[in-house]
Amino acid sequence: MNIPVNYLAVVVAALANYIIGSLWYGVLFRKAWQKLSGVGEMKVTALSVVVGLIGALLTSYVLQHAIFFSGEYLKTSGIGGGLMTGFFSWLGFIAPVTIGVVTYEKKPFTLWLLTNAYWLISLLVMGIILSLWK
Repeated sequence: MNIPVNYLAVVVAALANYIIGSLWYGVLFRKAWQKLSGVGEMKVTALSVVVGLIGALLTSYVLQHAIFFSGEYLKTSGIGGGLMTGFFSWLGFIAPVTIGVVTYEKKPFTLWLLTNAYWLISLLVMGIILSLWK
């Protein structure tokens, strides 16, 4: 099966994910995240940037496939399809997996809320980018 992939859109959506994460954890909720997660002062290294960008690219690439397979790729409006695919990707793959951090590692539930709000917003934005930019 030949799945159309707009690699520029995948890169832009991945960069959006990375920028949202940088703002979320580095600026907006840095202190709260550090307190809730038990992480001391963050040190951004070249390795952490590369790993983060590779993860964002992989997420974006797979999300583009999910949008295609959901059938929303063929719709002209696109925004609804991107939002729906981003939401259900979060609901089915991120939310259930990250709840384990709270339960098994005995972290505060607020950490789960903080992390999942980031992922939900990020996947919604990525879904919009990928569904509109064909």
